[in-house]
Amino acid sequence: MAVLWSALATAVLSAFLLGDGLGVNLLLVAVPASLAAYFAATAAGRRIRPWTAVWGLAGLALLVVPALRDAGWPSFLAVVSALGVASLALHGSRNWRGILCSPFGLFDSIVPGLIWAGRGVRERAGGAQGRVGPMVRTIGVALGLLVVFGALFAGADAAFADLIGSLAPDVSATEGPWRSLLFVLGLLGALAAARTAAAPLRWDRLTARPGRPRARLEWALPLIVLNLLFAVFNAVQLAVLFGGYEKVLSKTGLTYAEYARQGFWQLLWATLLTLAVIGLALRWAPRGGARDRTLVRAVLGTLCLLTLVVVASALRRLDLYVDAYGLTRLRVSVAAMELWLGLVLVLIMAAGVVGARRLHLPRAIAVSAAVGVLAFGLASPDGIVAERNVQRYETTGKIDVGYLDGLSADAVPALDRLPEPLRSCALRNIARDLPGDGTPWYAVSLAETRAQEILDRRAPTTAGYSCTPPRDEYRDEIDEIDEFDRYDY
Repeated sequence: MAVLWSALATAVLSAFLLGDGLGVNLLLVAVPASLAAYFAATAAGRRIRPWTAVWGLAGLALLVVPALRDAGWPSFLAVVSALGVASLALHGSRNWRGILCSPFGLFDSIVPGLIWAGRGVRERAGGAQGRVGPMVRTIGVALGLLVVFGALFAGADAAFADLIGSLAPDVSATEGPWRSLLFVLGLLGALAAARTAAAPLRWDRLTARPGRPRARLEWALPLIVLNLLFAVFNAVQLAVLFGGYEKVLSKTGLTYAEYARQGFWQLLWATLLTLAVIGLALRWAPRGGARDRTLVRAVLGTLCLLTLVVVASALRRLDLYVDAYGLTRLRVSVAAMELWLGLVLVLIMAAGVVGARRLHLPRAIAVSAAVGVLAFGLASPDGIVAERNVQRYETTGKIDVGYLDGLSADAVPALDRLPEPLRSCALRNIARDLPGDGTPWYAVSLAETRAQEILDRRAPTTAGYSCTPPRDEYRDEIDEIDEFDRYDY
């Protein structure tokens, strides 16, 4: 019964809270869904292990991001990551197969979860007379009393009526189909989570055929050649670093932006491909004895170390590009991804020293991904973009208001420091997109509240001037457009 009532609470909260936007309401909906999974797992005899608690708390922590930040892209990453780590908590996965396949187990439990819940309701309604009926009647009477006396008290006191109006969801009859859909989705999601917690699919019990070990020469020679290539590239990068970029640019005829853009994306792909090479190399690595293990650690450890230098080179090129043309959402995102890839390489190197099983490498990488997404959201990437570009304007006098006015409310504190009319031009669209007074408290993020307070003190106004610069001011720079992220034009 605890599972059924928790699932019903999830459905009701989904219907009333999720239709107005995203904020703390996601966290409020997740709490009864988590309780449903907990009660189901307890009834099935499963115990909460330390890693289960880690995944569960990580999933709830990730849902804090939409409550604090207004930007949609880090919130989307946080919600998707929360679903991923929640699936790990329900399945208890340990290896790569379990970690990668666990999210599919939730979808597999939707129909069985609904059938399971229906069977449970029938058993309790038919086999224990008076067990379900009295509870339904009790809840109905309680709701009736709340409605009747709540309406009387609201009519008797305006302050109480205002409090009730701010706390209670504003639901109209025209929203009935949409709210009904949210109710169904919330119910199905909670039941699927509970069903999975009670009887999870054991993905990590699936067996995979191990790769056929290769001879030492056949396995190691390609990797040694790759290591030499990485070493030569890194030596050139160090020579450029100590020799000065001006000398290189004068010889090549490139600008800072061209030099940075020329290699950053290639270096990012090189890092990703290196991880794939390491995975395949471990599958085919020789396993004859201590010498083979030493060879594997030496060759792959060297490759990881050299790849870390490539990561540093890619980040340095991005820094040059940001200095020349400013920080954007895309650039801060790929920088965060490159940093996480560097952390993955460090974890792989640590696993080579202490052992992958002792380090719990698959779980460690999954935790690092969840922590990275959480840190990315809490750091407010839109706020970082705005802050960096405001500082760039204060130093160089260059700014692209047309890009900055498309940021979210997270950027308002930094953009508020700009002089007029740049301030109003940068804030006009953000101010227009802020939620109105009728938006309920649970669908408004903390960043939106703070932005509204700033704009209430000094509202943006563009009367008397145009926020679009003349074409001649940037015609000469149009050839420098980054094909991946337009900015400064």
